[in-house]
Amino acid sequence: MDVLEGAEGGESVLDLSHLNLNSVNFETLAEKRRTETTELHLCYNRLAALPGSISFFTSLEFLDLSNNELSVLSDSVSGLTRLRTLIAKNNRLDEFSLPKDLSTLQRLEVVNLSGNRFEEIPKQVLQLRRLHSLSFGGNRLKHIPSEIESLTSLELLYLGGNMISSIPVELANLPVLSYLALCDNRIQSIPPQFTRLHSLRSLSLHNNLLTYLPREILSLVQLQELSLRGNPLVVRFIKDMTYDPPSLLELAGRTVKTRNLRYSEQDLPADLVNYLDLASKCPNPKCG
Repeated sequence: MDVLEGAEGGESVLDLSHLNLNSVNFETLAEKRRTETTELHLCYNRLAALPGSISFFTSLEFLDLSNNELSVLSDSVSGLTRLRTLIAKNNRLDEFSLPKDLSTLQRLEVVNLSGNRFEEIPKQVLQLRRLHSLSFGGNRLKHIPSEIESLTSLELLYLGGNMISSIPVELANLPVLSYLALCDNRIQSIPPQFTRLHSLRSLSLHNNLLTYLPREILSLVQLQELSLRGNPLVVRFIKDMTYDPPSLLELAGRTVKTRNLRYSEQDLPADLVNYLDLASKCPNPKCG
């Protein structure tokens, strides 16, 4: 059976997902559709290694290798000089698995290596100056390198589900960062330098060890989403919060006042009339 029988997509898109491919039968693709393919999907197969023939896909801009058995990305990846998106989620990759010259792929804009075994972000990745999106969620990262500040084009950074305990101040030097996910880690504090993240719209910090949030966070005028659930500061706030609901008398009085309803002693109960009269004599100018 021709391995391409199950392939889907147009001339430029080659989808070989869910075909139980291994490195051996993938080699048959080397001479078929290799030059015209710009988008290659190889997810949900049995690839333990990426064959050298991948370098023959000279027009490739998008490569998805997710959900395989990869423990290394061969040097042949570095020959894909047009590559813009590299996705290799849910494999067996670590910081020693990437080719040393990965940084030569200077067109790369999206890298997703979530669900692997990385204990640190490889230096090669930190040299990809055009990156817009970087995902290392669900790995074993213990820290964020200060060199992260070199990725000045970064708009999305996903580092959720790791073992990170602190945030370097250099992270605040990313001028266009809009989405930052640091959820499900061990972070105990947020540096006040975060005020420099003027483009930040979404900040996910839930399920950490935060006991304090700097006031400077309030100056992030673009911030639309802030997730803090599952932190000691939230748990303590809820535990200490006392809820004193307004009485029916107060609610009725507010309704009359806010709607400017006219009333007389014959229209309302005596205690409500008395309550409204007292409110109207309040010396506080904020009383309404």
